[in-house]
Amino acid sequence: MSLLAPIVKIKSALSALTLSGCLLLSGCMTVGHPFPSGQVSVIRIGETSQNDIYTSFGTPWRTGLDNGFKTWTYGEYSYNMIGENSSEDLVIKFDKRNIVSAFTYNTSKRSK
Repeated sequence: MSLLAPIVKIKSALSALTLSGCLLLSGCMTVGHPFPSGQVSVIRIGETSQNDIYTSFGTPWRTGLDNGFKTWTYGEYSYNMIGENSSEDLVIKFDKRNIVSAFTYNTSKRSK
């Protein structure tokens, strides 16, 4: 074992501790990704296709199934230790023809 091995381990541990401390002190975390929430008003149940949604909003942050039907979720969630938290999400459910059958949009952001 090299005499430098303990020093390298200590430096690695200090680097990890410093990074953790910076993240803790910054006190913020964001999950998901931004999406054009101004486009929500163009979604029409029974008319808007999955391709239309993709064109307007891009790749969904999450995909899933609800009672056997595809769902796409767009969302951005920001958590702060100091200041306000914010969240915004759009969940879209498609029928078997890949047409929007339902959607829900929620936000904690205040209107300007």
